Amino acid sequence: MWTDVVDLRDFYGSSLGQATRRVIRRLLRQMWPEMTGQRLLGLGYATPYLRPFRDQAERVIVMMPASSGVLHWPPEGPNATTLVEEAELPLPDVSIDRVLLVHALEHSEELRPFLREIWRVMTGGGRLVVVVPNRRGVWARLDRTPIGHGHPYTSGQLSRLLRDNLFTPLATRHALFTPPFGARLWLTSTGAWERIGQRWFARFGGVVIIEAGKTLYAPTSALAVAKRRVRTAGIRIAAGG
Repeated sequence: MWTDVVDLRDFYGSSLGQATRRVIRRLLRQMWPEMTGQRLLGLGYATPYLRPFRDQAERVIVMMPASSGVLHWPPEGPNATTLVEEAELPLPDVSIDRVLLVHALEHSEELRPFLREIWRVMTGGGRLVVVVPNRRGVWARLDRTPIGHGHPYTSGQLSRLLRDNLFTPLATRHALFTPPFGARLWLTSTGAWERIGQRWFARFGGVVIIEAGKTLYAPTSALAVAKRRVRTAGIRIAAGG
């Protein structure tokens, strides 16, 4: 459960899922306030958080792992999603400016190859934002939501993982201080919970959110991987737009 896109879609259709989306989406917009002309890639199940960027970004692409399945998105227009193997992203080198990774890293079966592929497709000044369950939070301890599944991380663990795979952490945030229950009492007080949590209990939020840049000095082995040719599987991004 919770690794299938249908289950994830149903969660975000619930009242608790909608509250989750509002909280995390607000933080993402604070981290990325300007997206004009940027190429944005959503990996995992990132679609609940991509809509605010569609009007600004030059292009928004969604890739969902083969292990979870894929759903059409956006519902009102041409499909922008595709199914991929996480260790072989069908994109040219240095072709993506922003990468949003949600419901992906904690379930990855090829963690380091996956991160190296993200490094390969990102531009030199690109930015990656990773959203994962917080090991210290209540949400990771209960399996009633997708955040209660997969491998959770503390902010320190996630930062080390990113550094080990050629990324430089730039900013860390925590979110989801409201307990993961669907009762109206909790949901109507989400804003107050988030304000209190951010001020006094930042390390105990339900998720860790880290923004990272691409480390440009890389071991020879990583550069060799980055230079290999990859198939584009029908998704082609011209170097000049």
